[in-house]
Amino acid sequence: MISLSLAQARAALRARQMSARELTTAYLGAIEALNPQLNAYVLVTPEVALAHADAADAALARGAARPLTGIPLAIKDLFCTKGTRTTAGSKILENFVPPYESTVTANLLRDGAVFLGKANLDEFAMGSSNMTSAFGAVANPWTRLGDNRPLVPGGSSGGSAAAVAAHLALGATATDTGGSIRQPASFCGIVGIKPTYGRCSRWGVVAFASSLDQAGPLARTVEDAAILLGSMAGHDPKDSTSANVPVPDFAAACARGVKGLRIGVPREYRSDGMPPEIEALWLQGQQWLREQGATIVDVSLPHTKYALATYYIVAPAEASSNLARYDGVRFGLRVDGGDLGELYENTRAAGFGAEVKRRVLIGTYVLSAGYYDAYNLKAQKVRALILKDFTDAFEHCDALLTPTAPSAAFGQGEKMDDPVTMYLNDVFTVPANMAGTPGLSVPAGLDAQGLPLGLQVLGRPFDEETVFAVGAALERAAGFSAVPRILAK
Repeated sequence: MISLSLAQARAALRARQMSARELTTAYLGAIEALNPQLNAYVLVTPEVALAHADAADAALARGAARPLTGIPLAIKDLFCTKGTRTTAGSKILENFVPPYESTVTANLLRDGAVFLGKANLDEFAMGSSNMTSAFGAVANPWTRLGDNRPLVPGGSSGGSAAAVAAHLALGATATDTGGSIRQPASFCGIVGIKPTYGRCSRWGVVAFASSLDQAGPLARTVEDAAILLGSMAGHDPKDSTSANVPVPDFAAACARGVKGLRIGVPREYRSDGMPPEIEALWLQGQQWLREQGATIVDVSLPHTKYALATYYIVAPAEASSNLARYDGVRFGLRVDGGDLGELYENTRAAGFGAEVKRRVLIGTYVLSAGYYDAYNLKAQKVRALILKDFTDAFEHCDALLTPTAPSAAFGQGEKMDDPVTMYLNDVFTVPANMAGTPGLSVPAGLDAQGLPLGLQVLGRPFDEETVFAVGAALERAAGFSAVPRILAK
């Protein structure tokens, strides 16, 4: 039952071949069995899930099914859920229970989804490994051939990705600030899309970097991701950056094919030291698209080499501003001191982890008097050039094809002592965040150690339909059907 895709499960529910309660109970049992090993969920809510499932069964019985009626999902613990604890993976919010629902999760509830619980994440979504959570690291359900040492699932949406890959949810919400949907999707052998900035509301999502953060889904197939995005997306007057544009039928776009499309291959994405098998998979992806009628064209994104450095000025600067609200006065953890300044210091020292502190310090530095022009202002100018690169490239092609990540999943602790090496995990994903363009990761093969590798499709702003069409074409050609060995036990 839990091996079905979202689309298959939806069809089975509507045909009354199973009930939403039966499906939800199966997922809750799987979580009970595997979550102690993976730590994908920081909170499981069986009472909430079963109440949602019963409501779904009632809707199905009266013929009032919505797009996600009875579909069990994991919710990244960055989305505020009314009456259910929301921590952002941080000790400073470990007891925070929101009195309101984020717009994205409200949209999912409107469409009949069942919420299984809150998925683990890097603290405040800051990380590429899911090792910085205050509630412990998440283990990737995949392991290397002949080696059971735990691997990272990618970050920051590692809990969401691990839950979907290990069949502990049919899909999951996630957020992507510099690659936090696409990189975990690649590491865990699943599909993830970062939609165009503004496609999904940020209202009720705990902020990291407001001009970069974007919600999106993780799922097992391209079609499943398209179905989820159709429910998550939409204009929200409560979010001033939410785009008032129609939400098309993303799932229908998956069947379009790629005949006649021009697929750009940016030469700057050939990274020094990139494993030969990733280069080979990239070439294979180009061939798969050629065979389905697409034309491959060479394009250039000359400012790509500055994207990561620019990101690590812009994102920490915005984080420094956003995280100033956690002061121990209004909500969250409070550690008293002799005066107000000491209360701030004590609360933040106890509540924030090392990576969050590092990024807040970087951000405060680049925003400080005397350094603002040298760093932040210059970064904003480079960001405009990165966007221009994409705009120019899309004059010659309909979508871009790149690797998703420069490596497969790495071991827990392997890169933890070198923040710069950790930051380089996002080298292929960050440019799309800087430009605000949509990006999709599709599992396309395994490396020599039996670990999944992803290909990334980048598209024009608000043209997720073409991105899904190309992604579905890659999915059909790759025929990726491998699952983590943990599921075979």
